[in-house]
Amino acid sequence: MTEFNDKVVWITGGSGGLGRAMALQFAKAGAKLVISARREDELREVASETGLPPDRCLVVPLDNTEITQISNAARQVEEHYGRVDIMVHNAGISNRSYIRNTSFSVYERVMNVNFFGAVALTQAVLPGMIEQRSGQFVVLSSMMGLYSTPGRAAYSASKHALHGFFKALRMEHVDDNIKVTIICPGFIHTNVTLNTLKADGSPQGRLDKTTAGGMEPEEAASRVLKAALKN
Repeated sequence: MTEFNDKVVWITGGSGGLGRAMALQFAKAGAKLVISARREDELREVASETGLPPDRCLVVPLDNTEITQISNAARQVEEHYGRVDIMVHNAGISNRSYIRNTSFSVYERVMNVNFFGAVALTQAVLPGMIEQRSGQFVVLSSMMGLYSTPGRAAYSASKHALHGFFKALRMEHVDDNIKVTIICPGFIHTNVTLNTLKADGSPQGRLDKTTAGGMEPEEAASRVLKAALKN
């Protein structure tokens, strides 16, 4: 399987769940990887699991709400590989609280992680894609990016924002051969709801039944790769 042979693929939220599953499958498909998340030790474990040599799997710890970190990370990737072919925006956080009860800090946190972090990282890698006249953004949205539901206002708003931004980017750079693939899955069986934010901003600390019964990350990753391949 060499569909992504020597493509440089940068995955945020790459330390577990869907990010880990995508990293393993992109590696099998011949890609060179950059994996980012806040926890370096978990990233190192994923890098080891890929079986790739260090020069083909770059670990870049990153809190994508810290703009200076994003600039430094992009510079590190540029120095190591010289290019980014596919930018996978996978880092994210959710919320479980009604609007009337939710602290404003929760909206800020969710938007910073899910939307502004992706915007900042996109702006960091976009000039290189324009120069090489090729590239692809794979954006992990959600069904909540198309609809909404009670108790998910912050999360849904952040995903809707991604759609507006990346649809505009797709149109602005069609002549530069830059593609945008927006993924809208339903529930995936990961630990995302353990860290989902309650009304006061504290983590929920338990796995929702709907998430526990969701699609396995390996199946979801397989579908993401197929969608990316088809543009």
